[in-house]
Amino acid sequence: MARRHGLHANMGQIGHLLVQVLLVGMTLGLMRTVVPTLAEASFGVARDSFLLLGSFVVAFGVVKSVMNLIAGRLSERWGRQRVLLLGWISALPIPLVLAWAPSWGWIVLATTLLGVHQGLSWSMTQTAKLDLSLPEERGRILGLNEFAGYLGMALAGVITAYGAVALGAREALLAWGSGVIGLGLILTHGWIKDTRPWVTTSVATPVIAPVVADPFRAVFAKVSWQDRRLAALAQAGLVEKFVDALVWVIYPVFLHQQGLALPDIGWVIGTYGVVWGVAQVFTGRLSDRIGRQRPNVWGMLICGTGVMLMVVVHGVWGWSLAAGLSGFGMALLYPNLSAAVADLAAPAWRGTALGVYRFWRDLGYGIGALGLGLAAHLSQQIEAAFVFVALSMAVSAALLAYFGTESHPKFTHPTV
Repeated sequence: MARRHGLHANMGQIGHLLVQVLLVGMTLGLMRTVVPTLAEASFGVARDSFLLLGSFVVAFGVVKSVMNLIAGRLSERWGRQRVLLLGWISALPIPLVLAWAPSWGWIVLATTLLGVHQGLSWSMTQTAKLDLSLPEERGRILGLNEFAGYLGMALAGVITAYGAVALGAREALLAWGSGVIGLGLILTHGWIKDTRPWVTTSVATPVIAPVVADPFRAVFAKVSWQDRRLAALAQAGLVEKFVDALVWVIYPVFLHQQGLALPDIGWVIGTYGVVWGVAQVFTGRLSDRIGRQRPNVWGMLICGTGVMLMVVVHGVWGWSLAAGLSGFGMALLYPNLSAAVADLAAPAWRGTALGVYRFWRDLGYGIGALGLGLAAHLSQQIEAAFVFVALSMAVSAALLAYFGTESHPKFTHPTV
């Protein structure tokens, strides 16, 4: 039976994959609001210990970046569905560790397992959708993928904040995490198909490049430094994760210090995630119409502006507006950086190329958490973390504008 590519031809399977990434995002949301806010009261982290507080995000970023590399390679050997299933299996202990963690070190362990899960699972939902899509749909497909994932993350952050007030922090994390992870495992086993067969019948693409000798090393070098267009995308991906590390580590603590209650903190941070998620439905499709480069560069600048506004404005509405602005900037750049990498990679090694890009991107969690932690620690001012991230985004945007190029097949025919 002939396999057809495209959103409409594969609507059923793409719908199942969207449910998967929604649940993957909800799993990530377990750690986004409750854990940083209660680090001092529940886990013994001293006030203003910014480096220790950021340690769990450093662990997450390093592990997830490595797992992205592994996932990309394994997906081309084992298939997408098996790697996704392995991702859910790796997540099973997380709610139990969170519920019974006696110290902050156990939270770092839970976050390490979360990094394994996210690296395997989120990568596969993205790669599988790209296998099924047409080249001119990549922005739209990735926009839908990231919309579902970050909407799930935002919803989980709000739900667990209310659950922590009603049930207790550990009880809420255990109940929510167990339900989400169990459902993801069941749905993957029963409804997700492997999409590798669509790669062998992939539609023609103008971006074909020979990868010889050691394919993994060749692709890693090409994405990381040999091709300046791909390297520009990789560095932008790395730096934009500084923002997400800031939102994860510093925003809850900063807002808590300003006197906000846990549910209000959940709403402010949730605004960032919801705007990021929902706007990607449109920004991904926008890049299919106007190209990738402009949304990527402008997204970096808008996102950094939102970060700086957080320390300028006051009140729930002001902080929500600033968080929403950063979320909109992320929506402009996040799916379209990945779409640009997909434009520049041949189908035969696209999974590996995306894995290498995601390695550098998610390493930004670790580097960003260290950088903003050092900035806050050395200055003893939490606001210094915001300045560090905003300046990093501005410099990265300049590098992307100078070294990057338009990659959409409709506007150019690049060769890598």
